[in-house]
Amino acid sequence: MNRLTRQIFSFSCTFFIGVSALSQAAGEDCSLRRFDFERVEMGVLFRLSVYGSDSDLANKAAEAAYARVHELNGIFSDYDGSSEVRRLCDISGPGRAVKASKELVAVLAESLKLSDETEGAFDVTVGPLTKLWRRARRREIIPEPQRIADERKLVGTELVRLDSQNSSVELLREGMRLDFGGIAKGFAADEALRILRDHGLNRALVDASGDIVAGDPPPDACFWVISIEALRPRYRNQDSPAANNQDSDTAVIPELKICNAAVATSGDAYQSVVIDGRRFSHIVDPKTGLGLNQRSSVTIVARSGLMADGLASAVSVLGPDAGMRLLNDSEHCEAEGYIMFAKGGSDKVRSASSLGLKRFLINPETVE
Repeated sequence: MNRLTRQIFSFSCTFFIGVSALSQAAGEDCSLRRFDFERVEMGVLFRLSVYGSDSDLANKAAEAAYARVHELNGIFSDYDGSSEVRRLCDISGPGRAVKASKELVAVLAESLKLSDETEGAFDVTVGPLTKLWRRARRREIIPEPQRIADERKLVGTELVRLDSQNSSVELLREGMRLDFGGIAKGFAADEALRILRDHGLNRALVDASGDIVAGDPPPDACFWVISIEALRPRYRNQDSPAANNQDSDTAVIPELKICNAAVATSGDAYQSVVIDGRRFSHIVDPKTGLGLNQRSSVTIVARSGLMADGLASAVSVLGPDAGMRLLNDSEHCEAEGYIMFAKGGSDKVRSASSLGLKRFLINPETVE
């Protein structure tokens, strides 16, 4: 996920949409103050916005929320060699099941389910390929096909044996590496909001650099408004032809009305590399072992940050056509989405939205 989604606040009660109904209680104190916090956790900026009447309580709740996110980073980090996930990958192998924390078991179970629903577009076993691709991006050298083929033999959710009842995980091939980068941040945002609610701060929003989880709205509003930034053009030089081309970006930015729900955006506007004249994303396709080469930005609205985060990653890999089919399959997917993409070397940005997205739009005329 990245910083493509930014938050703004609505002070209108003309509309309301959310996962659960909410109305302002009669006589509720409308003098609640807003408290904002920010801290780097999981390698990104976590912002908390809460409404309350007690600054000491707000500070205490924020500290507890950040402590929980830090704890989860110690479980899911792919960069920290002492994290639970890294230790699991070092120890487990064929015939060597490893006891796992309840958090790891829960998120792994959801990850395996999402992998099945997306036909492998989302895959937490992609770690060997993401590690290989990180090195390729730093060196700006595409990995040798044989190296990619070798690493792909370690990828596939069928190689993971999860025993939820006994809280154990077994990796069925030596050298496997799990990567929760496409889902753990959303789960951490869910947990941060839960901690704030546990402290009685229900009117709160957590923004984990593009993974946003919203609770009850501000006291003088009926929803939070999330503005989706346009897909950036390939050219940063404002004097370039593309910079002056109206088709190089979206003209009007959609705004989402959110309450007790989550929004996540996945894209490569901030993380891409050009190698041998080809532009690649940091997002790796498990089937090819390479970064995606189609510019795109995928925004998902879902019930939880975990689901929104994972689906945004999956739809990015699936692409606009298959991604839209997934989102419009209400039998298997309870989420809505908005995709901006540019095909080939074109600067013309196209967009697509799921059938139910307009329920969440402030300005539905901005989406076809």
